Amino acid sequence: MKLSSIVESISLEVKTGKNNLQNDVTGVYISDLLSDVMANSKEGNIWITLQTHLNIVAVAGLKNLSGIIIVGNRQIQQDVLQKAESEKITVMSTPLPAFEVAGKLYQLLNG
Repeated sequence: MKLSSIVESISLEVKTGKNNLQNDVTGVYISDLLSDVMANSKEGNIWITLQTHLNIVAVAGLKNLSGIIIVGNRQIQQDVLQKAESEKITVMSTPLPAFEVAGKLYQLLNG
């Protein structure tokens, strides 16, 4: 499934990487522990997290993730958004909690 379809279906706000919305999403990984994401996520996964610090950009780039969804209406600092844009990482946000986002993604990807 294309990232653009997920953005539209869940009404995500795209903060960075608008040029990457045609990327394929191969699965979903949910974690707030960076070392866990580095060890267990797969290339092309979309990552659900409540973390908003600069290191999420590094992890997403290292694992070649399709994007990051920041849940719970958390604010993302401008330096994080600038780094994500320069690294071509798609960062999206939503007021929904991780549980709801995960459920919606499960339905979209396995429906």
